[in-house]
Amino acid sequence: MTNRIDQPREFDLVGNPVLIAGIGMGFEATLQYRVSEGHDEVTGHFNVGGGTGEHGQFQLQVDASGAAFTLDRLFVEVFELSAEDGSEINKVTVPVIYAPLIVGGYIGYREHVVDTGDTLFAIAATHYGDGNLYPRIVRANPSISDPDVVSPGQVLRVPIGS
Repeated sequence: MTNRIDQPREFDLVGNPVLIAGIGMGFEATLQYRVSEGHDEVTGHFNVGGGTGEHGQFQLQVDASGAAFTLDRLFVEVFELSAEDGSEINKVTVPVIYAPLIVGGYIGYREHVVDTGDTLFAIAATHYGDGNLYPRIVRANPSISDPDVVSPGQVLRVPIGS
């Protein structure tokens, strides 16, 4: 094992700050991080372990408020810079969903278990007071391939803002 991201998990809804945690090892105990979506990024570095060859736990709070993200699908990356040529090595990438772009003042999400007869329009009306806001639920749930089809028992995340 070289580097591992335990939080966030793949396609988790994340807020601001973006919380990143895991176990890693880097040259002279230094690792880099990047939170990006292809148009803008937030980057930095942190120390982990006691030196080269030692693994240690890390926890970061990455302030993304200054980023001009245009997409709600982000990538969280942790990597080492090669001592030989400065290239990115031992990179771990986790795709996530940046909920503040889905709902203003994002504070978390509710889980809604789909019941027989439920529609995304009705679920949005229940949670937001407006069924036309169902695209928020679609964006927060990458498992929805067709917004006209939800299945009983399916658990949907409904992002909530302030």
